[in-house]
Parts: sequence; C-alpha cells; structure tokens
Amino acid sequence: MLSGIFVVSGARNFANPGRLTPTAKPITDRVTPLLERAHPRIPTDTETLIRANSAVQLGAGLMLATGRFTRPAALVLAGTLIPVTLAGHPFWLNDDPAAKSNNQIHFLKNLGLFGGLLLAAADTEGKPGLRWRAGHRIGHSRRSVRRAVRTARREARIALRSAATARRLPG
Repeated sequence: MLSGIFVVSGARNFANPGRLTPTAKPITDRVTPLLERAHPRIPTDTETLIRANSAVQLGAGLMLATGRFTRPAALVLAGTLIPVTLAGHPFWLNDDPAAKSNNQIHFLKNLGLFGGLLLAAADTEGKPGLRWRAGHRIGHSRRSVRRAVRTARREARIALRSAATARRLPG
C-alpha cells in the first residue's frame, strides 16, 4: 500500500515532467552545481532530473510493492521524497492562507510517508535483524570458548593424573 503513490506519481511525472518544471526549478538550480562537480557529464536540466527522480520512484515503488529488495527500495524512496517535498510543498513561502494550508497538509503527508518508508527500511519481516544476529553469534562464540576451556582443563587434569599414576607403576 505504501508503494502505490510512488508507482502512480512516478509514472505520471515521467510521462509529463513539464508540469512540474516551474515548481522543481528552484531545487534543481541548487543541486546543479553539486551534480556538475560530481561528474561533468550528468545532465542537469530540470526536466531530465524530474524524469530521473520519477523513474527511480517508479522502479523502487514496484520493488517495494512486489516484495523484492524492500529495505533498499524503501530507503531509496525516502531519499527521493526529500527533494519532492521541499520543491512541491514549501508552505513557509506561501502568503495566501488557503495555499499555505494546502501545502502544509501535503508537506505533513509526505513527512508521514517518509516515516513509513523508514519503518519499512528497518523492518526485518519477522527475521532477526543484523544487530541481533551479531550479538547472538558473539554469545554463541563465548559459550563455545568457555566450553572449550572447561574441556581443556578437564583433559589436562586427566592427563596429569594419568602421568602420575604411570610413574608409580613398576616397569
């Protein structure tokens, strides 16, 4: 259910990025110098960046919906949601009370989606998480080492007694 909005809006925005260009332009203008420094061949025009974000949302949304690579897909979707929310719903810039309220509602909705995506990224689907498995392995290893030490001490005592007994025997 969480992925539905990303699949639908990703497909819609990929097919028609022009309607979002004026809204996204302030954010893409800020990101363009970073992209140019990272790699000079990365396209930096607003429509291409909208299409790239939309394609990522569509692909990661489909992965999340089908249960494939759900944790990385949720993290990727959370990452794409940040510029979309900042560009699309800057309620702090609105003077009109109705527009401000509308943008604030959508901003908070996206914040809720962001929280849901973070939960999906942390969800292990009932399987033990990496932290638990590491701790469990460490505990298991400690018990194994203690058992090995006890066994070695017992074997050493037996060997000492056997050697002492052997010295007392004639011949």
